[in-house]
Amino acid sequence: MIQLLFFVLFVEGALAFLLLVKIGPLRDLVIKSLDQLKMGKGPATVKTIAGTMSVILLSSLMSIVKIQNKGAKLGTMSPMDQVLWRTHLLEASLMGFTLFLGFIIDRMHHYLQKLRRLRNNAGASKDEVEKLQKERSELKEKEGKTSKEVKQLQEEISKLLENLKKLKSENEEKDKKVETAEAHVVALQKQSAELLLEYDRLLEENQNLQSLGHRT
Repeated sequence: MIQLLFFVLFVEGALAFLLLVKIGPLRDLVIKSLDQLKMGKGPATVKTIAGTMSVILLSSLMSIVKIQNKGAKLGTMSPMDQVLWRTHLLEASLMGFTLFLGFIIDRMHHYLQKLRRLRNNAGASKDEVEKLQKERSELKEKEGKTSKEVKQLQEEISKLLENLKKLKSENEEKDKKVETAEAHVVALQKQSAELLLEYDRLLEENQNLQSLGHRT
């Protein structure tokens, strides 16, 4: 029993050391082994072993207390009781260290797994940041292109507005010319109407004069 506990304690110490210190691929192998141990029926088996060791530890402690009480009553412990007391004390110490190291190994494995997930998430977030930076640079380039296009469009719009102003001024000048021409045409029409009236009057006077000449 004691030799088995020494062996288990040595194995747990080696596992804890490999989890603490990274020596080549040994840490990864230990982590993978612990992952497999925690899958399926592994956790239940480990809990059963830990519970059994706890019960044996309590039994050893109770035996130590009984031997001490017996020695206190008798005033001294027999050599057999001393051997049993030392044996139970050694077993209890080894089982206590074994359980403690097992708990330490479980917590170290848990936090190393958590650290791996955080590193993976950090790597993924770093990739996302790089993608966002690329998209930002692309957006800046597009923004520069669009700003240039906007400036060109503004220049074209300003040119078109100037041309429109020129066309409006030319149109206004043409309208003025048309108005003056229309006024001139109206004046000419009035003059022609007056001339026609004068012509008709002269014709009537001529006819009257001719009719008077025939009578005489």
